[in-house]
Amino acid sequence: MTDELSHFNEEQRAHMVDVTKKSETQRRAIATATLQMEEATLRRIKDGLIDKGDVLAVAQVAGIMAAKKTSELIPMCHPIMTTKVNIMFTDDGKDHLTILAEVVTIGKTGVEMEALTAVTVTALTVYDMCKAIDKKIVIEKTHLVEKTGGKSGKFRFDK
Repeated sequence: MTDELSHFNEEQRAHMVDVTKKSETQRRAIATATLQMEEATLRRIKDGLIDKGDVLAVAQVAGIMAAKKTSELIPMCHPIMTTKVNIMFTDDGKDHLTILAEVVTIGKTGVEMEALTAVTVTALTVYDMCKAIDKKIVIEKTHLVEKTGGKSGKFRFDK
């Protein structure tokens, strides 16, 4: 781990890092978030009984759109041409819905922020669509699970 932060210029002001000389490589990142909710809420999501529509389908599209717009939301992120964005859902059959977002590109900078943005906006969309029946939904455990490619190589989140 390095102590040097690359997002500051000579005057110690923020700037976008120069990636001009970096090599293009395949880069992949996976992020996750979990939503804790009432059992009845998860059951209604799975049964398609939320009045606003198909929660998982809408949230999936929102996550994909968010990954593609990350550089518009996070000031120092480079615009990236994503080559794959995949949003996946699993649940514990009780009161937890887990989201995984996978983002892939071939480029000069990684897609960790795109994966984290995708999973976060997906979770927020689930919350938005279900808040009328469950205001106590908690979005938790949002983090990078894995990243590959680039100079720093592979990272895997181990508990």
